[in-house]
Amino acid sequence: MSDFLKLVMARQSDRAYEPGRKIEREKLERILEASRMAPSACNGQPWHFTVVTEEGLLAKVAAATAGLGMNKFAKDASALVLITHESTNITSKLGCGIKDKDFPMMDLGIASAYMTLAAEAEGIGSCILGWFDEKKIKELVGIPKNKRLMLIVTLGYATKEKRKKVRKEWDKVISFEKYK
Repeated sequence: MSDFLKLVMARQSDRAYEPGRKIEREKLERILEASRMAPSACNGQPWHFTVVTEEGLLAKVAAATAGLGMNKFAKDASALVLITHESTNITSKLGCGIKDKDFPMMDLGIASAYMTLAAEAEGIGSCILGWFDEKKIKELVGIPKNKRLMLIVTLGYATKEKRKKVRKEWDKVISFEKYK
């Protein structure tokens, strides 16, 4: 098995972190650099990563991710990376219209995947969140009203063991030459 496949197999959505344990700045910077280097349609790079690590602000932002029993664990994360949708370049915009595809949303997904894989490579747990109070968080960190906060990635030192991955069977999701 390749090193990359081992990394993919090890990476999981971690929902329990060591409270108060900080991520070393060098590790955090490498994780962010991996995200910054992610591919995007027409190299549009339609993202901005706002990293929240300061305890007081972290607690407020984490509280704004919780609700209806969701994301209670975010309060113990060492960092929250807020991924904001930014304007893309004209080529990507044209491609979106011509092909009726939302390339920037795909790009944000790719960047968040790179982020979580880079975190795993650094020994840091992660989880991608889509459930949060966007308005509240935008106010807390100063994201302009005309921008969309699309995803949040929690980062921290995971406290639980790796789980066995449960995925659909190979032949249910993969076919060669013809769609089955």
